[in-house]
Amino acid sequence: MIERLDVHFVSQGLRCAGWFYRAEGDGARPCIVLGHGFGGTREMRLDAYAEVFAEAGYHALVFDYRHFGDSEGEPRQLLDIGRQHQDWHAAIDCARAMTGVDSGRIVLWGTSFSGGHVIPVALKQSGIAAVISQVPHLSGIATASASGPAQNFRLGAAACRDLIRKMLGLSPYYVPIVGQPGTLAAMTAPGAEEGARRLYPEDYEPNEMVAARIFLHVGLYSPGRLAPGLTVPWLVQLASGDLTTPIRPAIKAAMKSQQSKLIVYRCDHFDVYVPPRFEQTVEDQIIFLRHALQ
Repeated sequence: MIERLDVHFVSQGLRCAGWFYRAEGDGARPCIVLGHGFGGTREMRLDAYAEVFAEAGYHALVFDYRHFGDSEGEPRQLLDIGRQHQDWHAAIDCARAMTGVDSGRIVLWGTSFSGGHVIPVALKQSGIAAVISQVPHLSGIATASASGPAQNFRLGAAACRDLIRKMLGLSPYYVPIVGQPGTLAAMTAPGAEEGARRLYPEDYEPNEMVAARIFLHVGLYSPGRLAPGLTVPWLVQLASGDLTTPIRPAIKAAMKSQQSKLIVYRCDHFDVYVPPRFEQTVEDQIIFLRHALQ
C-alpha cells in the first residue's frame, strides 16, 4: 500500500488541506504537485493519479484551493484566479519541505482550468522540472465563444448580481458548476454534468456551486499566451471531442513552446479522468516523466 499522509500548508494566512503520497525507496525523489480544475476538489480522482505516480517512484502532493474542499476560506466556493495561483506556490513550498523530496525536481500537474494555471506558476518558480496540462483551459476567448453569446450574457448578469451582493456585504450569489445544456451553469456542454459526476467517489457529497463573480474573469484568462516562455518539458493532453475547453488554442500553444509533447485522445473532456481512458492518459504521463526527469 502506498503511504498517504494528511498535510496542511498556509497560503496567505489560510490553511490549505492536502494529501502527500510517499513513494517507496531511499534517496531524494521528484514530487508531482496536483491541483484540480474549475471547482474541483482532490477527492475527484486526483488521488487516482497520485497513487499511480507514487507506485512509479515519484512522490505526489494533491491539494484543495482555499475556499474549496477541506481548505479554509470564506466565503465558500469562491474561485479567484490570483488566489489559486498563490495556493499553487504555497503547495510547491510544502512539497519541497517534505522529507525525501528532491526540491529541484518538482513537476506541476494541472487539469482543465488548472491546466492553464500551471503555466504562469511554472514561469515564476525556479526548480520546476516539467509541467503536465491535461485537457487544459488555455484561451478565455475560445471558452467564451464555445458557450455562445446568450449563455455569456446570462453568466455576466449573474456575475454582476454577485458583485452587487458583495458590495452590500451579503453572501455570494451562486450558480451551479455543471448543468444541462441551456441551463445557467459554468459548464453546460452536452454530457458535462454526467461526466463531472463520474469523478465523484461513492458517498462523496460535493458542493456543486460557485460564486458567480468568476465569470467576469474567465473570458479574459488566456494562460496559453505565456507558452512561448515555458522552457521545461511540457506534456499537453487533449480530447478531440472536448466541448468544455476547446483544443485549438492548446494545439497552437504547444507548437510555440520549446519542449512540448502533444497527445490528442479520441474522447471528450471528462473521459480522461476515468477508466478506460484514464489508464492510457496516466500511462502517457508516466512515460513523459521518465524522459523529462532522467
